[in-house]
Formats: sequence, structure tokens, C-alpha cells
Amino acid sequence: MNASVIKVLKKAEINPVLVDVGASGEPPRVWSPIASQSIYLGFDPDLRAMSTTTNGRYQKSVIINSAVTVDPLAAELKFYLTRSPYCSSTLPPDNESLSSYLFADLFEVERQATVPAVTVTKAAELAGLAHLDWLKTDSQGTDLRIFESVSDEVRQGVLAVDIEPGLIDAYVGEDLFVDAHRAMIREGFWLARLEVHGAARIATETAGRFIDDTGIHRRVLEAALRPSPGWVEARYLRTAAALEGRSQREHVLLWVFAMLDTQPGFALEISEAYAERIGRDALCTAMYECARREIGSAARRQLPGKLAGAAIRRVRRVMR
Repeated sequence: MNASVIKVLKKAEINPVLVDVGASGEPPRVWSPIASQSIYLGFDPDLRAMSTTTNGRYQKSVIINSAVTVDPLAAELKFYLTRSPYCSSTLPPDNESLSSYLFADLFEVERQATVPAVTVTKAAELAGLAHLDWLKTDSQGTDLRIFESVSDEVRQGVLAVDIEPGLIDAYVGEDLFVDAHRAMIREGFWLARLEVHGAARIATETAGRFIDDTGIHRRVLEAALRPSPGWVEARYLRTAAALEGRSQREHVLLWVFAMLDTQPGFALEISEAYAERIGRDALCTAMYECARREIGSAARRQLPGKLAGAAIRRVRRVMR
């Protein structure tokens, strides 16, 4: 599948622009198959856990050691550097809310810093990027406002968005999932993937007393308790309807992103929309056949022996 996706990108002469806000650690793995064809734009002012290179995997990489601001007039932002660099944010931790969870100490602010800031739109202009195709933002509390701060023209061209909004108030005034989801649906996206993450629900003082009384290590206590939902990793893809009147480039890229997200059914839908709006050219045929093969392979993995073969034959007859 990956080889077919790369072949489509090369045939269409498209270089996807992948934006990573909160680039601690490695770029998202889902981008790896198309890295050699893509342009990577990464942001993170907390260098304690940031990779300053993408090891030459991307066609072009731009790393910006700045916080992302939603205010085009702001050149600096206050940044809260927490005990865990993965919890650092431009928002202060909500200590009262966090005190009910065992992982509260990870949000302990070690120091505050004033860091350079830039909007996503401005950074893209400085890097000479006309498109932002896939936006991943893990800004610790401000994902929705960052997406909405992108200029209207550029934002309308964004085809995939990865966000990590909270289910609890880990930061003061943060963007929660309930608000982010409603806004993304209004913007013409659908929820393609959702993973719920969490932490043990036990008050900090209660946990301290328990550990003192029993001598049990904190990590053992954490492993013994079922995590309660705290935040989600959500992926949104543009709907086919939202691409009505849009370019060939956008249809191809949405198809590519659907395939990367293992959504061959949606990819098939996009290839049909491409045929109706752009035409049944060689590129359309390649997209359609690739998605159809992927569905067939998935069906064969699900069904045993002769039953699988019969099912695949029925699927093929329907799709002719």
C-alpha cells in the first residue's frame, strides 16, 4: 500500500506540507511512509525533549524553536516549563483540578520563561509554504485556538488535523475535546480516529498517605489503579463534500491521508468524488484500484478460506 501511495504522490507531483506544533520527540509515525516526498514544519520552544533533526527523512525540514501564538502582534509568550517537558505549555497548570490525579507532579512548574512566538500562518509565509496540508498540534491546552488562528484561506486547505484536547481541566482555560469536536465538525471534518488516555484518579494527599503507610512505590500504585479518562488523541479528515469545487491536489492528498490512516473505504469515496469532479484519468484509476485492493486484502484477513474468496468475489462484482 505504501508504495502505491508514494507512486500516486509522485505521479501527481505533490509534496505534502506536514505541520508539527509541539514537536517533542519524533514526528508522527503515520507520516513516515510519505516523509521522503514531504515538507516538515515543526515548532517547540522546550528543547529538553525536542529532536532538532528529522534525520534527512523529509524532503525538506524546517524546525522553529518558538511557541505558537494565536496573536499576530505577539513576538513573545510566557511559557511554563514543567517537570515533564511533555506537559510544558503557554497555559498555567490547573493545580486544583490536577490534585485529584496521581500524575499531578508531572505538571509542577519548574520555571517560567519568556520565549519567542510566531503564528502558524506567519511561520508558513517565512518558510515559503503556500499550503498546510496536515496539522498536528499537541500544544497542551490550546489546540483548537491554534487551528482556528490559521488564516481562513490557508485553514480551508488543511485536510487532516491531529489534536490532543483534554477531558479534564489540566490547564487553566484549556480547549476541551467537547468544544474542539463541535468546532471541527462545523469546519467540514469528520472524526476518523480517537484514542482515550488517562491517569489514576487518586488525590495527591491520599496517595501520599497511602504510600507512607504501605511503603508501596508510586509506580506500583499507579500500575495498580485503572486510568480514568483525561485526554484524547483525535484525528480529523476533511469530508468528501467539503472538497466540492476544490483542486485536484486537495482530492489526491485527502485520498493519500485516508490511506495512511487505514481508511480505504473513505479513500474509495474520495476516488469516486475525484472521478466526478476532476475526471476519470490515470491518477483516478490508480487511486481507485489501490483503495479497492486494500479493502479486498482486509476482507481476506477477516474471513477464512473459501468464505473469504466468495466474499471478495461478491465485493468485486458490486464494485465493477
